[in-house]
Amino acid sequence: MGRLAATRIMGAAAAVLALSACAGGNYRPVSDSPLRIGQPYTIRGTTYTPAAAPAYDALGYASWYGSESGNRTANGERFRPDWITGAHTTLPLPTYVEVTALDTGRRIIVRINDRGPFSHGNRIIDLSRGAAEELGIKVQGIAPVRVRRVEPSKKDRERLREGKPARALKPVPQQELQQLRARLSSRGH
Repeated sequence: MGRLAATRIMGAAAAVLALSACAGGNYRPVSDSPLRIGQPYTIRGTTYTPAAAPAYDALGYASWYGSESGNRTANGERFRPDWITGAHTTLPLPTYVEVTALDTGRRIIVRINDRGPFSHGNRIIDLSRGAAEELGIKVQGIAPVRVRRVEPSKKDRERLREGKPARALKPVPQQELQQLRARLSSRGH
């Protein structure tokens, strides 16, 4: 092999290494600080205004996403579809929420680290595939939920930051579940 050919091969190898470094790096470490509220932003003609919302408690629908594996979340972390994470349009990043499946009463704690859902309608949260599986709504695709902002224990926050589920929560009692469903239904959802 001549000197020119070797130089070309070395140059091509260096270019490939440089490009591969751009594709996979510079993700923000998974951390609970700094807490980011952010500026208002517009997606498809709708303006969203992030806010602290410490008493956030909403009824609506959840969907899930998972094929974006490897993409960067809105707070700069690597998206990991099997982790118990979610996306919300306005809550601070990161935030912890308790999500209740209104069909079953099953509850989980989810770490919000992304923005979405950006669909017109009544979807209030997008869950990672892992969160949808943990909540039992993956097969349905879209399910009625309650989403409440919570302050989980230090151990639960740590588990979620490591990609593991938080401690199991007891299901919502049937009487309370019926009241939540009635509230959602009364809103025309």
